[in-house]
Amino acid sequence: MHHRLFTPGPTEVRPEILKELSTPQIHHRAPEFSSLYAEIQAKLQALLYTENPVLLFTSSSTGAMESAVTNLVEKRCLNLVNGAFSERWHEITSGNGVPCDAFELPWDVAIKPEMVDEQLRTGKYDAVTLVFNETSTGMMNPLPEIADVVRQHPDVFLLVDAVSGMAGAKIETDKLGIDFVLAGVQKAFALPAGLAVAAVSERAFARAEAVPPRSYYFNLNHMYKSHKKNQTPSTPAIPHMYALKAQLDDMFEEGIENRFARHDKMATIVQAWAKKHFDIYPEEGYWSKTLTCVKNTREVDVSGMIAALIEKYGVRISNGYGAIKGKTFRIAHMGDTQIDEIEGLLRVIEIELGL
Repeated sequence: MHHRLFTPGPTEVRPEILKELSTPQIHHRAPEFSSLYAEIQAKLQALLYTENPVLLFTSSSTGAMESAVTNLVEKRCLNLVNGAFSERWHEITSGNGVPCDAFELPWDVAIKPEMVDEQLRTGKYDAVTLVFNETSTGMMNPLPEIADVVRQHPDVFLLVDAVSGMAGAKIETDKLGIDFVLAGVQKAFALPAGLAVAAVSERAFARAEAVPPRSYYFNLNHMYKSHKKNQTPSTPAIPHMYALKAQLDDMFEEGIENRFARHDKMATIVQAWAKKHFDIYPEEGYWSKTLTCVKNTREVDVSGMIAALIEKYGVRISNGYGAIKGKTFRIAHMGDTQIDEIEGLLRVIEIELGL
């Protein structure tokens, strides 16, 4: 039996999108593949408000994160850490032998632009990593304000994990001067896991040429060379690309601004509900538009609640992540989820908990 997903990745995938995965296979060096790639490219650029190339990674988002730091750090990287996935980015950077430092805050505290400015004024760094929307905490760090600060340091590249934000919240890539912004398609894109995308600036490709190779599979120079021919250096996940094309078509049919507005509305509904019955984990003013991390002020048995929701109602939400498991639970309101579905979910949680 399928359980309707309200989890912050993977998210629910519509049946008509799943059918796209069964499109008859084509050869990845055939002209029809290049046409598919080019069509996807134009739509991704429009979604991300960019003229930069948008690369396709046949990997999870972690692969794109690894590509960013192994290709684009020449001197030293500043990793801004206030959650599990920003912590992971620091682990990826250090684990690949890339010189780096972590600027760490408590998980419920947002990264502020003045904090970033203070660190960059040391002159130690030529790259900074930021998680825009922290999936582990429901924190949406202030990307536009941080991007403004980074632009004041022209030699510093801004590398952004937008994994659970992209396609649910507006990201004006070129206006903000982002050098590398990535996401996996299993979250707000509402696609099956297995593909990641990243918009990469032209100056980032120039730096990648100057940095000694630290990776083969995630080498941006190799990827860019193929990209110019509407190709990938190795065999891509072609079925996922058909599904991505279909989903992008549907996004534009809905209207990108309408899609963002729907996410805003769902976030408002869930967060009002959370404040009424519980509390919200991150500091106010920095709540995510795509998922809410509910603070377990009632000390309910979160694992038991999740199991009951699955067994009785066929819906699944997520426990807290890592250090805040059991102390929080997470409700995703992203992708193709509709307002009435969110309202129905909240009602069955109320019934189950006797609220």
